[in-house]
Amino acid sequence: MNTIVLVLLSTILLVCLKTYVDLRASLKAINNHPGYWSLISSFGLLGFMFQEPRRGVIGGNLRFWRKRHLDFQEAGIDVISHTSFFPNVASRLIIADTAVIKDITGNRVRFPKPSYDALRVWGANIIASEGEEWKRHRKVSAPAFSEPNNRLVWTETVKIMMDLFENLWGSREEIAVDHVVDSITLPVALFVISVAGFGRQVSWQSDLVPSPGHKLSFKDALHVISVDMWIQIFSPKFLWNSAPLKRIADVKLGYEELEQYMLEMVQERRTAEKKEECYDLFSNLLDASDSESDGSVRLTDRELLGNIFIFLLAGHETTAHTLAFAFGLLAMHQDYQEKLYQHIKSVVPDGRLPTYEEMNSLTECMAVFYETLRLFPPVQSIPKVAAEDTTLVAADHAGNKVVIPVPRGTELQLSVISVHRNPRYWDDPHAFKPERFHGNWPRDAFLPFSSGARACLGRRFFETEGIAILTMLVLRYKIELKDEPEFAHETYEERWQRLFKLKPVITIAPARLPLVFKKR
Repeated sequence: MNTIVLVLLSTILLVCLKTYVDLRASLKAINNHPGYWSLISSFGLLGFMFQEPRRGVIGGNLRFWRKRHLDFQEAGIDVISHTSFFPNVASRLIIADTAVIKDITGNRVRFPKPSYDALRVWGANIIASEGEEWKRHRKVSAPAFSEPNNRLVWTETVKIMMDLFENLWGSREEIAVDHVVDSITLPVALFVISVAGFGRQVSWQSDLVPSPGHKLSFKDALHVISVDMWIQIFSPKFLWNSAPLKRIADVKLGYEELEQYMLEMVQERRTAEKKEECYDLFSNLLDASDSESDGSVRLTDRELLGNIFIFLLAGHETTAHTLAFAFGLLAMHQDYQEKLYQHIKSVVPDGRLPTYEEMNSLTECMAVFYETLRLFPPVQSIPKVAAEDTTLVAADHAGNKVVIPVPRGTELQLSVISVHRNPRYWDDPHAFKPERFHGNWPRDAFLPFSSGARACLGRRFFETEGIAILTMLVLRYKIELKDEPEFAHETYEERWQRLFKLKPVITIAPARLPLVFKKR
């Protein structure tokens, strides 16, 4: 027994000694740059699993939503370190300095993206690739996001909203929902991505029966994946392959069904005797790939599916959550909602439907949309990695130049939420002030679409859909908070914390946002 105890104590001592040596080496490599420590990293899979931060133990994926810019203020510089011990001893650099971020995003060779293999669900794609592979995917994917596609997005979004008003809400003067994401924004975004992304018309009442040879309808398969996409990405392979749990089995079926639908769509379009002029992303992507004379540039069918999956992930969930936050913010700020309503009426008079040509005139809508994205960006940080030994040059809050060594392999996190709440760039950064997006505003400090060459290709698609939905809804309905007596005595700050409490999904989402829509 004494021998066993001795071996156990010796092992523990050796592990502690190795951890100490690794820690000293990790900190020395970045010149002991100031920052914070935790047992478990704030980032990666563990950061996702342990969302809530615990002081000194768990970094927590939501740490920067709690701390905002405070970590950087305490360090006196907008580049800080984060040292964690599990799954291994490592020191990362977290950046909320726009000049440093421009240096990083502008140099893809020195600072590439880390591996995104988990996103290669159906095949390689533009997000999960780097270097020459990324260039090939971008060459084919970029033309898919065309002006005709944007126009299609606007037209179909207006139709979907009218279908909601006329056939679902009908003559009701008031519509109360327990969670606006589940009841409104997620279904609407799903219908838009279905028609503008896949060329498949679906609505509140349509596509209820599976097509021949299928177990799910196209709409149901799309819905399953859109809601539980994170299960496929993060679940261990042995669970996915054996599917012992019903929810995992349901998601697996959804993926199999959508894959079959898309392969059928590829085959149908390629073998059609008469080619129809289509402007949805799927058709544009297929046409762009098939028209490439260089066979090495063309996408395989698996890569076509891989890119469509990424467009679904990026274009559906983010839109639904951003609009939910926007509706919640307008319900909290009735004065600004009235200002927005009057502005929309001045652009779209006489109760007619807004047109795509009027989108650029809806400046208050865009201001609300951008302010929502500033306060609640879909992704809280953008990962990069140092491909070689290099340095970053920043200025501390006193204006002194600081050179930070960055060893090869160091993980960097561009903290979007911290940049968006940085008082160096934004006046009163925690307040809802859409007017800040009129005139000149700090564009380098606005990162919901990332920046540099890897910036979001679908930005205009996303903005077009969001502005159309926001315009249509505010023009016809007043948005209010759902009356819940147990919260009657809340302060403004307490209400904000409750309504905008976040839940752990792939992109930032409200846990529960109860609203009421009253016909104007």
